[in-house]
Amino acid sequence: MAATPPRGRLEGKNAIVTGAGGGIGLETSILFAREGARVLMADISEPALAKAQAKVKKIVPSAPRVETIKCDVSKESDVKAMIDSQDSWGGTDVIFNNAGIMHADDADAVDTPEKIWDMTHNINVKGVWFGSKHAVLSMRRNKKTRGSIINTASVVALVGSATPQLAYTASKGAVLALTRELAVVHAREGFRFNALCPAPLNTPLLQDWLGDDQPKRFRREVHFPTGRFGEAIEQAHAVVFLASDESSFVNGTDFVVDGGMSRAYVTPEGPAAPAPKNLGS
Repeated sequence: MAATPPRGRLEGKNAIVTGAGGGIGLETSILFAREGARVLMADISEPALAKAQAKVKKIVPSAPRVETIKCDVSKESDVKAMIDSQDSWGGTDVIFNNAGIMHADDADAVDTPEKIWDMTHNINVKGVWFGSKHAVLSMRRNKKTRGSIINTASVVALVGSATPQLAYTASKGAVLALTRELAVVHAREGFRFNALCPAPLNTPLLQDWLGDDQPKRFRREVHFPTGRFGEAIEQAHAVVFLASDESSFVNGTDFVVDGGMSRAYVTPEGPAAPAPKNLGS
């Protein structure tokens, strides 16, 4: 009797990834495709999307479907169109509401401009709300009995920082509360909501902000027991788990992937632990 060929962990699922043009979104798109999902990659930047899509297709040539769509997650019409586009494929099974912003002018209670506060919350909070709302409507419309919504929060929603980006921190705290509420509301429908809480990562979003300021960089690195920032692929592996049926009883969690940073008091000395290689960069 021939052995049954292995199935991908996400085979047969339609998955959407926002903020897919780079970083966690790109790495997640690669892993989703590798695990058999049909992937819709969304981002506000069409050039970034085109490059990211090409990378996914090159790394996973057997991917069942990898498509792109431009989406400004702060606009409900864009988010609705993105999610509704999956109806012809049977509706959305998984959405990773990952798109976000951390603005260079974000500061503390005194120096954060109101326009930066509003912009940050429109993208980081409203975008997650819109994605969650229309994912639920899609799942209901397509008679889904299970679904997974993963929202990108941050470890700064759990621990305080004396180097503040107040609008960003507040927005990510809102994502945690929103995710917990939705997890409870929709549990009997089989729709799970979990919040990914990454530590600072070696991604363009943070690294461009840190630049060549070594003291600014060290002030953050020193808090990691591993002695290094996290990598996007380490977050992406966690997202695959949350998206898969393996996590069927994981709901409403603040899923912390921070290398032990939020559990550390005094960190070790010596060279940093080795980091895994990202697939898309």
